Amino acid sequence: MTHMFRSDLLKGRVALVTGGGTGICRGIALAFAAHGCDVAITSRKIEHLEPTAAELRSRGVRAVAKAADVRNADAVGEMTAAIVADLGGIDILVNGAAGNFICMAENLSPNGFGTVVDIDLKGTFNASKAALPHLKVRGGSVLNISATLPYLGTMGQSHAAAAKAGVDSLTKVLACEWGPLKIRVNGIAPGPVEGTEGVRRLMTDASRASLQEHCPLGRMATVDEIANAALYLSSEAASFVTGVTLVVDGGLWLRSARVLS
Repeated sequence: MTHMFRSDLLKGRVALVTGGGTGICRGIALAFAAHGCDVAITSRKIEHLEPTAAELRSRGVRAVAKAADVRNADAVGEMTAAIVADLGGIDILVNGAAGNFICMAENLSPNGFGTVVDIDLKGTFNASKAALPHLKVRGGSVLNISATLPYLGTMGQSHAAAAKAGVDSLTKVLACEWGPLKIRVNGIAPGPVEGTEGVRRLMTDASRASLQEHCPLGRMATVDEIANAALYLSSEAASFVTGVTLVVDGGLWLRSARVLS
C-alpha cells in the first residue's frame, strides 16, 4: 500500500519528525504529507534531510529540514524554536531518531551502551520536552518509535532493548502527565521492516529465513504499514487512545526470540 492519494486527515496540522530523512520515519513524514500535514524533519546531518524535504514539498505541503543532534537538549530546543518560527507551531511530534548495532553485552563498551541510550531514550525525552510548550497551544500528539526488542531476550541487543524499554515507560508516564494538557502520547513497536537500513545491517540470510518461518503473517512489515499505524495514532481517529505502544510486527514477537547475529 502506498500513500499516493491525498486526504485531509491531518490538514492544518504541523508535524516534527526526528530521524525523518531516512527509513521508517521518512515513510511516516511522507504519509503525513499525503494527508495534508506540514512537516519538519530533523537528524544530525542535513544531507540526510534535503532529498526528503524536497519530496515532501512536491506533495503540496510546507516542509522544512533542520539539522540537530537529539542528544543535545539545547540544540533540540533551538531547532524546535526555528521550526515553530517557520511553520507556526507543532501539533504532532514523532520521536524516531535512533541508533543501533549488534554487539553481545560481554563485548559492549560503556560508551557504546550509553550512546544508544542517549540517542533513543534521552533524545526522545529532549525532543518531547522541547515540543511541549508548542503542543500545549492546541493540544496534540506525541508518537515514540520503539521496538519489540525488550519484549524478549534479543541477543546482541542489550543496549537497544534497554533504551526502548525506557521509551515505552516514558510513553506511559508522559501520557498520564500530559493528558490534562490535551496531549496524547503513544508509541509504535515495529519488528523488522523491509528495505530499511536496520534490516540491511542487522539481519543475516539465516535470520531472515527464520523470520519468514516463525512470523504468523510470514513476512516483514513494509514502511507503509508502519506509516499507516502512525497515521492512525496521530490523527483524530485515535482521539481517545493514549499511553499505548502498538506492536506492528505481524505477530512475530509472540512466536519466538530473534537471534540477529
